[in-house]
Parts: sequence; structure tokens; C-alpha cells
Amino acid sequence: MFKTIKNAWSIPDLRKKIIFTLLIIVIFRIGSVIPVPFLDMTALSSLFQFNGDASNSIFAYLNTMSGGAFGNATIFAMGITPYINSSIIMQLLCVAIPSLERMSKEGEDGRKKIATITRYLTVVLGLIQGTAYFFYLNGMHIVTDDVATWFAAIVIILIFTAGTAFMMWLGEQINTKGIGNGISILLFAGIVARLPVTIYSLITYWSYAQIGFTQFYFLVPAFVLLFFIVIWVINFMQDAERRIPIQYAKRVVGRKMYGGQSSHMPIKVALGGVMPVIFATSILSIPSTIMAFLKPTDGFYQFLIWLSPSKWPYIVIEFLLVLAFAYFYTQIQYNPVEMANNLKQNNGTIPGIRPGQPTAEFIRKILSRITLIGALFLSFIAIVPSIFTMAAGMNDLSMGGTSVIIMVGVAIETVKQMESQMMMRHYRGFLD
Repeated sequence: MFKTIKNAWSIPDLRKKIIFTLLIIVIFRIGSVIPVPFLDMTALSSLFQFNGDASNSIFAYLNTMSGGAFGNATIFAMGITPYINSSIIMQLLCVAIPSLERMSKEGEDGRKKIATITRYLTVVLGLIQGTAYFFYLNGMHIVTDDVATWFAAIVIILIFTAGTAFMMWLGEQINTKGIGNGISILLFAGIVARLPVTIYSLITYWSYAQIGFTQFYFLVPAFVLLFFIVIWVINFMQDAERRIPIQYAKRVVGRKMYGGQSSHMPIKVALGGVMPVIFATSILSIPSTIMAFLKPTDGFYQFLIWLSPSKWPYIVIEFLLVLAFAYFYTQIQYNPVEMANNLKQNNGTIPGIRPGQPTAEFIRKILSRITLIGALFLSFIAIVPSIFTMAAGMNDLSMGGTSVIIMVGVAIETVKQMESQMMMRHYRGFLD
């Protein structure tokens, strides 16, 4: 990985993209420390300190995903979650509504229209989530009495929404002028920025819980070993693939004969990458938004507490959501019929399988099995660290398997994009 980054840095075009991406990350981190007005920062900081409350662990987890912006109520407090949720909604609507499905298949113009609708939906969801966050802060007496409540509400909600819209724009700028997926890069930067705080919280928790030296010296190596095992498994599964053999028929063009070669069609085990995990995490942040509108004495509030990261229902639902989104993402990204038609047009066949519909059914069966393996891998990796922290009694440790998957997955995908761009540049220079 470091060799790839070094080689990419030596290429002027890629160096500019890397520097541009780093500048965007710097802007993101600056926005993550600028607080909104009319808030009591002393009371806010004490609110997010470890207190053993299950509901607080939900907000601590959102704080990790936003790089600390949520806990400090900065202009980027809501992070990129509204944009991710709007993307999920639009992808579901494109499958359910024929007019949107036709629009998504109209090429570049259709994709631009879908992207525009997604942006507007992001603003709407940002207003809803910003309103929920304001009610939560006001209920916890974080909003100051310097101005009228209605005026503070308008200012704070608009700033939260504008911060989300600006983060969405920053991610799009990385997509067009930088390196890697913009949204994933911002999530990666936020999680990495919270690593020192997570380590400090871990040490503080052990001191707070008064764990004995025997338990301490057992849990530390076990936690570190589990962390490296998870990283190795993620790295291994990201490169794992199922290769379908392809045989191309011979054909004569003029006086030359083409084809007659054997090749393969690679299908990655982790087809969706980290996107199913990101989607599942965004959906699981909805209960915390609903909780902000409720009082702690409400029965539904007590029910939503069971959906906090330190509870078993959260782990089970996260496992099922990652499975579901892995299949959903594969369905919208890969079309077995189209893949079979492309093979047929290029005189390619799978040995032992007839061209056309039988080939499409064979590819669909392979995709289903591969997706199941990849989905189970993502789901287990996402919940294993959470199970470990619960078994060890560290319920409020917000760094879970989801964060590790996002960090490692985004790093691997970004490095691979660098490699592909270097390869394309090499071939283009050779042809020129």
C-alpha cells in the first residue's frame, strides 16, 4: 500500500488529486471543530462523557462516525448520514417506481437527474434530523437563554442542514477532482480522527471499571489481537474472487483468425465493498433521531434504547441489515442477463453451459452464492468486536466492527483506484 502511494505521488496528475483530497479532508476537519451558536459547550461536553447510559452509547457511536462533530455540535454535526439515507431511498424508489427506473437507465442525463433529486432529498432529511437534534439539545438544557428559543431553533437547524449540504458538496468534489469515493473518504477521515479518543476512552473505562491486573493483561492482548485479525480477514476477503472460466470461439476476419482463447470472468466475494455496512449504519441511526423527539419517560423511548449499540437487538438487526443491503446492492449493480448477452456478442461461452438464458441463470446462481458468502463475512466482522466489548463489559466503547470495516475497506478501495489510474496512465502513455 505504501509503495503504491509513493508511486502515485511521483506522478504529477495523481499527486494533484491526492493533495486536493487532503485539502478537502482538512476543510472537513476544520468544520468539525467550529461550534454552532447559542449552545452551552460546557454542558454539552459533560453530556457525552461516559456515564453508563445505554441511550448515550447511541450518540457516542454517531459521534465516532462524524469524527467528533456530533458530540461538539459543530456545523458538521450530522455528518453525511442524510445524504447516505437519501441515496438508499432513491435506489429503492428506482427499483419500485418505473418512471425513476427508466430515468436511471437514460445514461448520463438520467444519472444527473437522479443525483439532483437525491440532493434535494438530502436537504429535506437534513432539516428533519437537524430539528430532531435541536429538540434533543433543548431537552437536555444545552441551548442557552441568550435569545428566544424560536430564533435559536431556526439558526441551529439551518446551520446543521447547511453543514450536511456542504459535506455532500465536498464529497462530490473528491469524486470529480480527487481520489477515491468522496463520501467514503469523509467517513474514513472522521473515524480515523476519533481513534486517539477511542483509545483514551478504552483506558479510562478500564480505570473506571477497576478491572484487576489479571483481567487487564488478558483483555489488552485479546483486544489488539482481535483488531489485527479483523483487519487481516477484511483484507483477505476484499481480494477474494470466484473465477468463471470463459472460452472464446474462433472466428475468421479477412485472412486472420481471432479467438480460440480461454479466459475467466472474475466475480468478487465482497461485491458491494463497504457500502452495505455504510447503508446499515445509516439506517440504524434513525432510532436516535426519533429519540430526540421523545422524553426519557416515554414508553417508546425505553423501547428505542434497546436499539442502542450496547444491546443485543442492535447487533441482530445490524447483522440482518448488512445481509439485506449486500443482496440489494448486488442486484442493482449486476445484471446476469446483460452479462450473458455481452458474452454471447463476443462469442464467449462458459464450458458446459449453453449461451443465452442458461448462461444468465448460471451467473445468477453464482452471484447468489458469492453474495451470501460476502454478506455473511461483512455481517460477522461488523458484530464480532461488538460482541467482544459486550462480553468484556465495555458497552460504551464506540469503536466497533463497522468502523473497522469502513476504515480498512475505504483504504483498500482507494489504493486500488490509485493502481488502476496508474495502469491507465501507463497504457495511455504507451499508445501515445
